[in-house]
Amino acid sequence: MLGAVEAGGTKFVCAVSKDGRTVEHREQFPTRSPEETLTTVFEYFEQHQVEAIGIGSFGPVDIKPTSASYGYIEETPKLDWRNFNLLGKMKNHFPGVKFAFTTDVNAAAYGEFKEGAGKEVSDLVYWTVGTGIGAGIILNGRLMQGYGHPEVGHILVKRHPDDDFIGVCPYHKDCLEGLASGPAIESRYGTSAKAIPESSSAWDIETYYLAQACMNVTLTVAPEKIILGGGVMHQSQMIPLIREKFEQLLAGYVKTPPLEHYITSIDLHDDAGVIGGFQLAKQL
Repeated sequence: MLGAVEAGGTKFVCAVSKDGRTVEHREQFPTRSPEETLTTVFEYFEQHQVEAIGIGSFGPVDIKPTSASYGYIEETPKLDWRNFNLLGKMKNHFPGVKFAFTTDVNAAAYGEFKEGAGKEVSDLVYWTVGTGIGAGIILNGRLMQGYGHPEVGHILVKRHPDDDFIGVCPYHKDCLEGLASGPAIESRYGTSAKAIPESSSAWDIETYYLAQACMNVTLTVAPEKIILGGGVMHQSQMIPLIREKFEQLLAGYVKTPPLEHYITSIDLHDDAGVIGGFQLAKQL
């Protein structure tokens, strides 16, 4: 049996699978203090015995296996989780279990690559647009990482002519996450993304920034597919608007696959992270 932990800043999801594709059982609960949260995680896997667990965690995290702090959550805004040895705690409690460890967005990207919208390609970028913005990048079938993991949610973007919002990122203000995340939308308009009508000009601004994000990864890593997920992407009109603005911004400079195949929605939805965790655990 395979296990997965999707360790999010707002909620944790624990799940198990026999084949790495089908979720046999899952449990979701709020992210509390490390001690309270891990007590629930431990109880879950004591009831559902597994041979290997794939963990995808909120971050930033140290995912370099040779690092002394491998498996730690690092300088997160969630102060009680800062410099917390998540992987070490899991290994100590389950010494007979094998573990894979990566970021939450990398796990979701890998799930889509193996069992979702990216099954037919070897290179993709998966963007999640929600409380934060992040991306998992897969090149030649492998997650891209080096000294650390990509933090492309903080790339700088050109401002929309009609947008004078200062931005919500405490580090960069007008980076992609600062201007286009769920909290940015709520702070700018005083309401959540799901409450904004499809006809609102808010989506013209939002998709302008996300189209720039798609253009930037097209020009830097040249993936075969770009997949977008996360809570903000639940708006059905967004993908067509992103494709339209992407085409305008790219201006024919490089070739891409047809846009209806190149820029797409997520397939696995709420299960992308845990299926990615299963698939990473399966390789151990």
